[in-house]
Amino acid sequence: MTNQPRTLLEMAGAKLVPPTFEAAVVVVVDAQNEYLDGALALPGIGPASAAIARLLAAARAAGAPVIHVVHHGRPGGLFDPEGRGAAIIDACAPAEGEAVCVKGLPNSFTSPAFVEAVKATGRQQLILTGFMAHMCVSSTARAALDHGLFTCIPADAVADRDLPDPLGGVQPAAALVRAELAALADRFSLVVPSVEVFL
Repeated sequence: MTNQPRTLLEMAGAKLVPPTFEAAVVVVVDAQNEYLDGALALPGIGPASAAIARLLAAARAAGAPVIHVVHHGRPGGLFDPEGRGAAIIDACAPAEGEAVCVKGLPNSFTSPAFVEAVKATGRQQLILTGFMAHMCVSSTARAALDHGLFTCIPADAVADRDLPDPLGGVQPAAALVRAELAALADRFSLVVPSVEVFL
């Protein structure tokens, strides 16, 4: 009989408690139309966008800071800055006064505006949501650790797409999300089942 595996965070005795709106910044990464109905439409985008919308409503009601990150690609390509694909999904649209930070790489911390927006809040905890789990959400969560920040990811507020498996076949989106969240939960983030944890 084998022992139940434990995360590195558990083995280190980390205090794994979801942050509160009084202490955290809500970060929405790449909630853009390219993922809604563009070339990179994600199979789980509808429920995930709805979860983000519920989280945003609760965060705003509590007075928590919200930062939106958007990806800009090349003109005529994915996330064309002048096209519909780069625009934020209506359900996740920023409210007046919320920061919107542009990046050109997966890691949100490559955007100086994002780094400054997080610093300006004076908070050390991020409630991290958005798209795609294996790409921009993952790279942002991993980089947050390097910046001394704690991240918490509600699993229902992220999504992904099917990927070709280099060893053969296809990795389905749902399995990819599960695997990526398990990897992040090992060391980089507290993963909770749903945004309902914060509501």
